[in-house]
Amino acid sequence: MFERLDKIKPIYDVVYKVVLFICKILLIADILITTMAVMGRYISFIPDPSWSEEVVLTLMSYMAVLSAALAIRRGAHIRMTAFDRFLPEKLLKALDLVADFMVLTFAFIMLVVGTNYAATIGSKGTYVSMPSVSRIWMYLPVPVAGAAMIVFELETLYAHIKSIVLKTDYSAGAIEDKDEITEALKKAAAEEAEMAGKESDK
Repeated sequence: MFERLDKIKPIYDVVYKVVLFICKILLIADILITTMAVMGRYISFIPDPSWSEEVVLTLMSYMAVLSAALAIRRGAHIRMTAFDRFLPEKLLKALDLVADFMVLTFAFIMLVVGTNYAATIGSKGTYVSMPSVSRIWMYLPVPVAGAAMIVFELETLYAHIKSIVLKTDYSAGAIEDKDEITEALKKAAAEEAEMAGKESDK
């Protein structure tokens, strides 16, 4: 069963890369618009459009929540790990499952409630600087991020269940350069230990 389900991993990889690409485009657009707006205040031939602030804030909203969804797949979200070394492995995996279900529930709430707000409150207003553009675009990041979080959280939940059933170790995310990160951490720790040794010799 797990072998069949593992075949859909490339789909998750594609979704991850697409969302990551969108975040990069949003960041570039944010930087360009902000730069134009700031320079436009001091340089006469550079435009300083009135819509720049609202557009930048909207793009930042999309980028922030979509980045949070990406962090779920990479296992890069904030979490308390101080007691992990003292707890049994089975208990840790059980706690991970509880956390997965809580995040999944929160993602569904974001999707449902966010869609409702976007369709009701958002559709009734417009941008101040762009009266022809509906404010629904300002509310859409929440349901969009909820959908992305559901996709990536389902993959993480599957990885945790698979590790429990097969009694294997698991990675909380799908970081492609995990080995490189591990080696970098080991190298940094070795350098720190070497420096500490030199200081003690002095």
